[in-house]
Amino acid sequence: MGGQSMLKALQIDPGKCTGCKQCEMACSYVNEGEFNVSKSRIRVFDFHEDARFVPYTCTQCDEAWCQQACPVNAITTNEMGVKVVHDNLCVGCKVCTIACPFGTVNYNASTGKVIKCDLCGGDPACASACPTDAITFRDAEQSGFDKMKEWATKTTAGTEPTGPNAPA
Repeated sequence: MGGQSMLKALQIDPGKCTGCKQCEMACSYVNEGEFNVSKSRIRVFDFHEDARFVPYTCTQCDEAWCQQACPVNAITTNEMGVKVVHDNLCVGCKVCTIACPFGTVNYNASTGKVIKCDLCGGDPACASACPTDAITFRDAEQSGFDKMKEWATKTTAGTEPTGPNAPA
């Protein structure tokens, strides 16, 4: 098998998510050494009214607004197309957290640095921990932005958006 292997990405199927938060626990444990969902790089969004759950995390988008916005070049793209935060360069200014339109770059108050999904170096803990295959790690079929749009339309079909960022 010659040639370059296809890039892999997290594929999320909200319809299979039970809201168990095993992904959040696994993520925080693997990356931070503690079971603390507030330090997870993946979040499960809870639509109370519809009893539905949507896992979401960095989609490694080509646009990479986080990377473009970083004033100290602390976010780079590796050979797998993954946007990685370099702790030794990050100054904790949070500009990337504002630049990310999906809210998937978070500030870690205990380290003073930002954290985002880096796909665990190619073996994402969230996918391994998910008991229902709502999160899988497969060949990437679309760009991050297209994936996020697809998840959004899948999960909001027939519901009115609410919250601070809902359209007026």
